[in-house]
Amino acid sequence: MTVAATFEIEYLQYLGADGKPVAELPAAFRDPKALLPLFKQMLFVRTFDAKAIALQRTGKLGTYASCLGHEATHVGIGASMQPDDVFAPSYREYGAQFMRGVLPREVLLYWGGDERGNDFSGPKQDYAWCVPISTQCLHAAGAALKFKLMKQKQLAVACCGDGGSSKTDFYAALNSAGAYQLPLILCVVNNGWAISVPRSAQTGAKTLAQKGLAGGLHCLQVDGNDLIAVLEGMRRASERARSGEGGSVIEFMTYRLHDHTTADDARRYRDESEVKDAWTREPIARLRAYLTAQGVWSEDEEKAWAEECGKKVDVEINAYLETPVQPVEAMFDYLYADPPPDLLAQRAFALAQEGR
Repeated sequence: MTVAATFEIEYLQYLGADGKPVAELPAAFRDPKALLPLFKQMLFVRTFDAKAIALQRTGKLGTYASCLGHEATHVGIGASMQPDDVFAPSYREYGAQFMRGVLPREVLLYWGGDERGNDFSGPKQDYAWCVPISTQCLHAAGAALKFKLMKQKQLAVACCGDGGSSKTDFYAALNSAGAYQLPLILCVVNNGWAISVPRSAQTGAKTLAQKGLAGGLHCLQVDGNDLIAVLEGMRRASERARSGEGGSVIEFMTYRLHDHTTADDARRYRDESEVKDAWTREPIARLRAYLTAQGVWSEDEEKAWAEECGKKVDVEINAYLETPVQPVEAMFDYLYADPPPDLLAQRAFALAQEGR
């Protein structure tokens, strides 16, 4: 038998679930003090997430997508990007966006139904939140093609979930990246569930990372609850992209510790024991254990930082709540340069009702 080709998918993990190293740490991340700012950012994201859910439960926010359990993956992705890169998020990568300058109040505006939240702070070339599944992967591929044609050193990064990796948009993006050797990193955040559909029911592939093989991309699976592994995986993919070696698909293995959104009740389709087990592998406890063992973090420091995080998030919440509501005509004024007659008629009717 003649073998045409063989492939393998490398798995990256440096910290076990107990926070103890399971492999030699990459040189770039051996200083535990260098991880402290990112750990503190992870704690901030978790504080924001909890308060955002509380806002929704009290009727002060619309449907919200929690990022509980994703903190290491999201913060690690954001920390690995340069300001002039392009980020194409889905709808829960707040940790990555905060690292790029997006304000928490803008996240709240968006989920509060105010599209001005999508005109967020940070790099203006980044794409807005994307609720249609995986269409953002094509947008990122287009940006990467521009960088390739203009011989620029930037790269494009897109995030999607495990379910999103089953979409044709995802496959088209990775195929384009392979065909044109684009500086594109497709981050598949595998949190185990595509709303109520388990990963096991989505594909027959042993890994989601291997889907990139079909397009000729570099493929890697990473423990997404291990911040060091996330940073190292992104470092490798970024260096490849910037040096002209093409794109990558990285599968980040994590878990969705909350419901899909606040409109979901995950108890209807997944066992409590599964969630309980996932809590034993969650990213913050893992990194806390490591940093504490290294002598660079303590319980007192965490208490002080948690209090500061609460105050910082409260400032953002108040800024959101105090933002004046847009006039009713705003829903009509930003789609067409020359609105069609039927839209103008609807606008006039809405204004008349508002005046009443």
